[in-house]
Amino acid sequence: MSDNHLFGAIRAAMPALDAPLATLMDGRVETYGDALALSARLAHLLVARGVKPGDRVAVQVEKSWPALALYLATVRAGGVYLPLNTAYTLNEVEYFLSDAEPTLFVCPPHIEAEARALATRLGVPSVETLGADGTGSLTDGAAHLPTEFADVPRGPEDLGGILYTSGTTGRAKGAMLSHDNLLSNALTLKDEWRFTGDDVLLHALPIFHTHGLFVASNIVLLAGAAMVFRAKFDPREALELMAAGTVTSLMGVPTFYTRLLDQQGLTREATAKMRLFVSGSAPLLAETHRAFFERTGHAILERYGMTETGMNTSNPYDGERIAGTVGFPLPGIVLRVTDPETGRVLPTDDIGMIEVKGPNVFKGYWRMPEKTAAEFRDGFFITGDLGKIDARGYVHIVGRGKDLVITGGFNVYPKEVEGEIDAIPGVAESAVIGVPHPDFGEGVTAVVVKVAGASLTEADIHAALESRLAKFKQPKRVFFVPELPRNTMGKVQKNVLRETYKDIFRAVA
Repeated sequence: MSDNHLFGAIRAAMPALDAPLATLMDGRVETYGDALALSARLAHLLVARGVKPGDRVAVQVEKSWPALALYLATVRAGGVYLPLNTAYTLNEVEYFLSDAEPTLFVCPPHIEAEARALATRLGVPSVETLGADGTGSLTDGAAHLPTEFADVPRGPEDLGGILYTSGTTGRAKGAMLSHDNLLSNALTLKDEWRFTGDDVLLHALPIFHTHGLFVASNIVLLAGAAMVFRAKFDPREALELMAAGTVTSLMGVPTFYTRLLDQQGLTREATAKMRLFVSGSAPLLAETHRAFFERTGHAILERYGMTETGMNTSNPYDGERIAGTVGFPLPGIVLRVTDPETGRVLPTDDIGMIEVKGPNVFKGYWRMPEKTAAEFRDGFFITGDLGKIDARGYVHIVGRGKDLVITGGFNVYPKEVEGEIDAIPGVAESAVIGVPHPDFGEGVTAVVVKVAGASLTEADIHAALESRLAKFKQPKRVFFVPELPRNTMGKVQKNVLRETYKDIFRAVA
């Protein structure tokens, strides 16, 4: 037994210790017993490195079996897991380390020297390394530690994770997620999506993100299910696994499905043994939904969530999954649409601000009490997403009240990208927008005004940003204009730009 709210539930759901949990790329199978043993060893190491209940453990490593075990170890040790996108440069990581003040930072071996120098400067006590192959000082240090660990007691309201999310206030905000935020959402999804011990999930999502870590991994663990654990998505391999009956389900981003549609082997026969396809993290184009159904007979189940809340809605497991909608509010979650200005609840089919309330909703933003207070109204979290609820109760997301761009499931804050572009010699000003993209949901697009006489090219902008921003934040296209469209108050009209460039990626799809 365990008084650790989240891990206690995971432990209680475990099947036999020799039951398979993860099949790795080299064919090795890790069992539930292996997960218990490795997470225990790592938890002992965390404690030895000074991690106390409530301390943050910042992790920026490639996906691997030990990386997943490190998440479980952090929970077991009473720590707060803080995953960071592997695409972030150290320049970007500096902010997260200075803001979260972790006790331990785990990084890839090849940046150890720079990471240690940064940690010393910021007062981060410990640095460990973990490579994509699962080797590093972290696993070396844990290798001979005990395989039993007394889980640190943690209650439902204690923090289990912090995920940083972009917003429109200038700097990234740390969303504080409690043990019960994570557990309640995963249990609800397990039941709604009918996951059992008979399931094998093709897990090809990153685990520094809500979708791959807190949705996919937690659901598998709480269902006593298994997974084929892959660092990246390979559509050919995915089809082979499906056709062989090796996997029963897939959780993906829209890119997964457009890549599958590019495969000639995607047929009803090849997917006949599949139980469920889920899509999220970015809008799934209705054309993709329809094309996938025509080829396979499977209706992709689209859902809606965000960093601060986990999943809020889902198309039904039994019932019509309607393209272009994100289904119904999940059990225990209340969703309403309000007038953005007055907060008045709007009637059916009226477009307004989506607000949600439930056990999934985060505890607030790390060390930002005023921002937290501003994002809640009557106990409801104001999502910043615009949408409506139709006569049948299906929720539609129609846009965002904020300028946030979601590309491939990752949040991009335009102001950050604009700041880097504006610093390039020869740039007078810029505007960054997201426009529909068949693979990524939205493609980051920059519209730039040059200084008179400057001879900048699109390639020059790309080259200047390469070392300054994570790849997913870099514009996929750059356009030059004489001036940016503005309203009478002088504000750049990004809606005009989005309309102007809305078809640029469709043309090459």
